[in-house]
Amino acid sequence: MTTAAPTADRLEIAELFARLARLLDEGRHEEVPTVYHRDITVRSPRGELYGLDAVTAHLERHRVEGEHTQHVHGDVLLRVDGDVAEATANQVVYFYREGEPPHRTSGLRVTCATVRTPAGWRIRDMRIALAWTHER
Repeated sequence: MTTAAPTADRLEIAELFARLARLLDEGRHEEVPTVYHRDITVRSPRGELYGLDAVTAHLERHRVEGEHTQHVHGDVLLRVDGDVAEATANQVVYFYREGEPPHRTSGLRVTCATVRTPAGWRIRDMRIALAWTHER
């Protein structure tokens, strides 16, 4: 494998985090299959979810009318090994209402197992750990 392939994989996986953030922020829950593998497992302080339908239902159920989010990922670290990769990132989530400053901010640590599929890289396993929360 040339060095270009791992670089391309790294860019695509990093973009996966950006696409996840936009999907969450814009409420485009029908696009869950574009970032998560069909056999996704998500573990978070709110519980565990298994499969695309459970993730989509969870996102819909926890949508708060009039509340917006802005997910920001940073410090993305990747270890690519062929068609699988481990990824970690810091995530800050801002919760706000249109035209107002955030009323809640949370810092998270996200750890993912990603896999290459015919449609591109997808998150197969995600662990979300809450580091802190600040409420106004």
